[in-house]
Amino acid sequence: MSVLRQAIGVKGERIAEKWLVLHGWDIIDRRFRNGHRDIDIVAARQAGPVDARLVAFIEVKTRTGVGFGGPTCAVDWRKQRELTRSAKVWIARNQRPADTFRFDVIGVLFGPGGVRVQHVENAFRAR
Repeated sequence: MSVLRQAIGVKGERIAEKWLVLHGWDIIDRRFRNGHRDIDIVAARQAGPVDARLVAFIEVKTRTGVGFGGPTCAVDWRKQRELTRSAKVWIARNQRPADTFRFDVIGVLFGPGGVRVQHVENAFRAR
C-alpha cells in the first residue's frame, strides 16, 4: 500500500472518529491489533441499564471516488472473518458483564462536493 493511500485511510479514520463522537459514541480503542489483523475503531455507548454498553467494532473504508463501488461494499466475507477473529480477542481481554456487541462499517468518501460519511450499523454478523 502506498504512503498516499495509507495517509488517506488514516484521515478517513479520524473523520469517522469525529463523526462517532458527534453522534454519542466514546472511542475506546483505535487500531486494535491481533497479529497481522486490526480493528480500525472500537467504540461504545450507553445501552440501557447503568452497567450496560453497546460496543461496536468498526471497519472504516475510505475512498476518493466510487469507481470500484462505494466504500462500504469493500468488506467481503474474508474481511468479516478477520474482524470477527480480532473482535473475539478484544472481547476476551476487555468485556464487561453487561456488554453487547455488533459490527459496523463506516464509509468515508472524499468527493468534489466535500466529505460524505455513511455509517452502516449491524453491517454483518460474526463469522
